[in-house]
Amino acid sequence: MPVVLAVPALIGLAFLVVPLIGMLVQTPWSTLGDQLFSQEVGQALLLSLVCASLATVLCLVLGVPLAWLLARSDLPGRGVLRALVTVPLVLPPVVGGVALLLVLGRRGLIGEHLHEWFGVSLPFTTAGVVVAEAFVAMPFLVIAVEGALRGADSRFEEAAATLGASRWLTFRRVTLPSIAPGVVAGTVLCWARALGEFGATITFAGNFPGRTTTMPLAVYLALETDPGAAIVLSVVLLLVSVVVLVSLRDRWIGGTP
Repeated sequence: MPVVLAVPALIGLAFLVVPLIGMLVQTPWSTLGDQLFSQEVGQALLLSLVCASLATVLCLVLGVPLAWLLARSDLPGRGVLRALVTVPLVLPPVVGGVALLLVLGRRGLIGEHLHEWFGVSLPFTTAGVVVAEAFVAMPFLVIAVEGALRGADSRFEEAAATLGASRWLTFRRVTLPSIAPGVVAGTVLCWARALGEFGATITFAGNFPGRTTTMPLAVYLALETDPGAAIVLSVVLLLVSVVVLVSLRDRWIGGTP
């Protein structure tokens, strides 16, 4: 490699890797167990895992049909719909939280009626955490599944239709198995994104220990009061991110084994 490329490449690598190494060096390994199983850290871990999993389930229920709509339907304006679906990818998470408040808050367009008619209030609740995480994570699932649907061989579905299978049966028995790798990849990325969400969560759900304080929020709080706990939580999130990227390396980064 030419020196003119090697030098900035090494500097860029150091810029991205050295902070992570520094965090690992500063990790209080001797007290890692006590920190990890402390009440505050334990609550944040459990809440994060539960909310991220529920948000992923919500994304699967809504995102897979949405991906099918974008990939296979003849609906006019699919390009515009696809652009709208991907907006949360580039939208600042805090802005996403504000948008959720304006729609689902007690005085929001929909939230006002939910509160008046059914007594349901989503902001500043655990359910609000799930909604905020699903909002920012669903595009990852939709993009992955739509790509899998576009790449799938439609001849198998046509063959199933000629044999008398209904559309729903064909989707369950032919389409879903053929796009399973894409669904799995999108699900894992969706879960990881939900686990690391901060801006939309703190804006829409607040920061209440044991109820809405997820790991990213706990890191933010602990930096001022308990840096050791902040480092432990950060290392946990780092490990999750590394595991996700390594497991999906060939599919999303295009690397080779």
